[in-house]
Amino acid sequence: MLLKHIHVTSVAASYTLFFLRGIWTMRNSPVMQQRWIRIAPHVVDTVLLGSAILLAWQMGISPFHAPWLLAKIVALLIFVGLGFVAIDYGRTQRTRLIFWMLAQGVFFYIVVVALTKDVMPWTKLFNGASG
Repeated sequence: MLLKHIHVTSVAASYTLFFLRGIWTMRNSPVMQQRWIRIAPHVVDTVLLGSAILLAWQMGISPFHAPWLLAKIVALLIFVGLGFVAIDYGRTQRTRLIFWMLAQGVFFYIVVVALTKDVMPWTKLFNGASG
């Protein structure tokens, strides 16, 4: 239970930092130059990834046997790529904003997949609404 709590807390912290960094980036805030804001996301994301790996190991699940876990991993890689453009490499404010919003959509996909253990969780929404 403690490991799951650490994981969920680090998910919330990671998203909060990503959200704030996106706003600060859009506003060209000097906060983005502070040392803690360059270090904190890496620390939080390391705890997040480590707790995810330990949880999967503890539960005996593998991305090769749990499609939802593989979907989360692939989506995480997409999230990271979008985040790099949104925070660091986007050349225009518009590009940064678009990639920041796309990254948030992918983040929420990851959360919903984690909660439903379904690669396509929206199918349950639509099937449930018609039944």
